[in-house]
Amino acid sequence: MKIALMDSGIGLLAAAAAVRRLRPDADLVLSSDPGSMPWGPRTPEDVTALALAVAEAAALHRPDALIVACNTASVRALPALRARLEPGVPVIGTVPAIKPAAAGGGPVAIWATPATTGSPYQRGLIEEFADGADVTEVACPGLADAVEYADQTAIDAAIAAAAARTPEDVRAVVLGCTHYELVAERIRAAVQRPGRPPLVLHGSAGAVAAQALRRIGELPDPEAPADSTVTVLLSGREGALPATALTYEEGRILSAVSPVR
Repeated sequence: MKIALMDSGIGLLAAAAAVRRLRPDADLVLSSDPGSMPWGPRTPEDVTALALAVAEAAALHRPDALIVACNTASVRALPALRARLEPGVPVIGTVPAIKPAAAGGGPVAIWATPATTGSPYQRGLIEEFADGADVTEVACPGLADAVEYADQTAIDAAIAAAAARTPEDVRAVVLGCTHYELVAERIRAAVQRPGRPPLVLHGSAGAVAAQALRRIGELPDPEAPADSTVTVLLSGREGALPATALTYEEGRILSAVSPVR
């Protein structure tokens, strides 16, 4: 079994680590184009062209499924990716976990990039899935870039700024960018208010990993032999996980897979 994941940069690490936990025997292909990051401010046409190039590089390795581990690419390019690759390669997009967050009751905040915050796409998801919950959209300028480059000072500053714009009574935060899942506990610590119920964070990594397995007719098997490989593609060329990836637990999980190509 081989699962490919794509993103502009290292935001794919969370979903890749989730696949690794569910199926340690699955070979992984991690395809990104960090030189073109960030994709959020780009035009839909640019995002689509970049996403297709990254996806096609992964498809050359004949995966059983492709996870689009990027909210921007899922918004802008998912139809084009499916038209290009399916039915040969099932394509699984990433959608912010608004529905389960709203189902938990209480006010919800959606942390997302400035390009996604307030967009018709996100507003449509809120209207469809929030079920009347009190939802606050919180733009997080600079956070994805800071996570990509493991700039700890910039990460702290971006999280603190977003936390200051998050209502104090929020009980759940939707992580609307895959990069944010790599610093989830730092976000929790910044938003959790003294005396309030424990804050619940809603990412998408586990859900897309499970959906990828369903699409190819496989079941989770966390106890499967850990004899898989990881192939890293940077702008279509085989390389290694960036050093910044190893600053995150998810990157270290993947770097422990042998061999990493």
